[in-house]
Amino acid sequence: MSHCSGVRTRSDESPCRAAAANVAATPTAAPFRPLRVMKFGGTSVGDAPCIARVVEIIRTASLESDVVVVVSAMRGVTDEFIRAAHYSAAREQRTVGNILDRLRKRHDAVLHVLMHSTGERERVRMRIEEILELGEVWCHATSRSGTLTPAALDEISGLGERLSAPLVAGALSEAGVASEAVDATELIVTDGSHGAAEPQMALTSAKCQARLRALLCQGITPVITGFIGAAEDGTVTTLGRGGSDYSATIFGAALDADEVIVWTDVDGVMTADPRLDSGARTIPELSYCDAAQIAQSGAKVLHPKTLAPVMQLGIPVWVRNTFAPDGLGTKITATGLQGAD
Repeated sequence: MSHCSGVRTRSDESPCRAAAANVAATPTAAPFRPLRVMKFGGTSVGDAPCIARVVEIIRTASLESDVVVVVSAMRGVTDEFIRAAHYSAAREQRTVGNILDRLRKRHDAVLHVLMHSTGERERVRMRIEEILELGEVWCHATSRSGTLTPAALDEISGLGERLSAPLVAGALSEAGVASEAVDATELIVTDGSHGAAEPQMALTSAKCQARLRALLCQGITPVITGFIGAAEDGTVTTLGRGGSDYSATIFGAALDADEVIVWTDVDGVMTADPRLDSGARTIPELSYCDAAQIAQSGAKVLHPKTLAPVMQLGIPVWVRNTFAPDGLGTKITATGLQGAD
C-alpha cells in the first residue's frame, strides 16, 4: 500500500515519485514500498544499547519499506513520573526534585552515548530540558494545590514518551536515517476521559494524513510518542497504562498501514508465561478474537484495546522480540491459522 494516498492499493508505483515524474514528464516506475508502523516498548528503549538495537531494526526495515515509529518511555520512567506526581500532591518537593534530577541524568547519559554530533546532541538535550521543565511546572502546581487532578496526572505521567522520542529520532539521524520526533498530542484527538481516553478516529485520521504522510513523502521517518493524545481543546490525555500498543494500531488504522509490529521483550504471544513455564512456546498465528481474549484476560503482551482500531481494516499485527529480531513472532489476523494457506 502506498503511503501517499488514503486508499489501500497495491500499485507498483509510489504516488510521491509518480507525482514528481509527471512534473518532469519522465515517468519512472518505483518499487512498491509497504508502510509499517513499528512500536517499541519500554524495555526495548530501556537504555543506550537497547536504543542502538532499535535503531538498527528501524534502519534495516527502512531499506525496503516506509516506517512510522511509536515509542514508549524508557523502562521505569513512567513509574518515576507517577511517583513524582503523588509526592507533589503530598508536598514532598525535595523527593520530587530528586526524582526529576535522576531522570535528567539518565536521559543525558543515554544522549551522550548515542549521539556524537555536537549540534544535534545539544538540540536534543534542549528538548529534553524543556520536557523536564514542563514536569517541574506541573509538579509545582500540584504541590501548591495539594491535589493531584486527573488532568495533572495525565500531563506528568505522559512525559516519559516525550523524552524518549527525541532520543530515538536523534539516534536514527546519527545512523543516517532521516527522522523527526513528533508529539502524539498533535495527532491523536481523544475524548476528555483522563487515564483511559478514547480516540476520535475521524479527526485523528485527518491529522495523521496531513502530518505523517508529508514526512514520509519527504523520506523522513516519524518517531511518535506513544501513550498520549489530546482532547479537542488541547488538554493532554493518556490512553491507559501500556497504551503505546494502542497508539500504534491507532496510527496503523489512521494511515491504512500494511502492518503493525509491536516490538517487545518476548518472542510473541506465548502459550504460557516463559518466566514461569520453561515449556512455553510461541503461538505463530492468532485471530483478532483469540488475541483480544488473551489480552483482556490480563496477559501483558498487548494492551486490551490494541486490536480494536485495525480489525475492520484487516491490518495484521505482529508481536516480535526486539532482542531476537530474526524470530518471526506471532502474527494476528482476522482469521488466524484458519485463514493461512
